[in-house]
Amino acid sequence: MLENSSFSLNPVHFFALSCDCHALSDKDQLPSLTAYALPSTQRLTQENAFAKIAMGWHEEGVALQIQVNQAIKHISYPQIEQGDSVELFFDTRDLKSSGFNTRFCHHFFFLPQAVEGISKGEKTHFRTEDSHPLCDPQVLHCQMQAKKEGYQMKIFIPSQCLYGYDPKQFDRLGFTYRINRAGDAAQHFAVVSQDYQIEQQPSLWGSIQLVK
Repeated sequence: MLENSSFSLNPVHFFALSCDCHALSDKDQLPSLTAYALPSTQRLTQENAFAKIAMGWHEEGVALQIQVNQAIKHISYPQIEQGDSVELFFDTRDLKSSGFNTRFCHHFFFLPQAVEGISKGEKTHFRTEDSHPLCDPQVLHCQMQAKKEGYQMKIFIPSQCLYGYDPKQFDRLGFTYRINRAGDAAQHFAVVSQDYQIEQQPSLWGSIQLVK
């Protein structure tokens, strides 16, 4: 490299995590925890894995199955990260050059139990110029089954909740998750919250290839 040439580093150079996400034959199909499982990133994040996540895509939206093998202790809202909860982050254009949320970014949350009637929603924080209405929580689909040893969520996020979602034109998504446990460490997909504000740094999220 020439001494006077410009030089820059982006966090994505160090966190280029990517994996495949397979198509669903029907939007009502539940992605199995075997064929559609997302890879464990336990070695990357140096965390104890307590949840399994499967994800599949359809032209009408994205479906996930989440199995948490820890008993529910406490639910918190609006400070959802202080209790048991699931947070999902999507960038429908996977723009790794952006250090802030664009209009294509989304931050959804799902609670194992409702708090004052609230169990799901979108809480994306945009800059003023990228702002657009958040999705109607009633449009998000989530079936929750609580068990003594944990809980299971079956989630479907319709395309109308994913601004810019167009698998025919863009066959990749930026994606990460954070699964919170009350009083204990969370489980992450790409990078951990202790090091970065993942809610506001989509360049650090993983890349999901939409495979037919």
